[in-house]
Amino acid sequence: MDPEEVEALIESALPEASARVTTPRPNDTDHMAAEVVSPAFEGKSLVDQHSLVHDAVEGHLTTDIHALKITTHTPADAPSDAPGQ
Repeated sequence: MDPEEVEALIESALPEASARVTTPRPNDTDHMAAEVVSPAFEGKSLVDQHSLVHDAVEGHLTTDIHALKITTHTPADAPSDAPGQ
């Protein structure tokens, strides 16, 4: 599964989400990192925010994606270089 497919899964599952998915390890497409900005995270704990992202890719974890590092932001707290900013 390529990063663009993972981005599409996340963005389709979370309202108004912007996602950037990368493969931070050279020559390793099974380990990915996702940075996600969504208003769906507002008022939720970090654990709940990460659960929303996990739910979006659940069917692909451990089959197509070995590991997914998740970073989440609400639009209000997203850094200027975050996706969608």
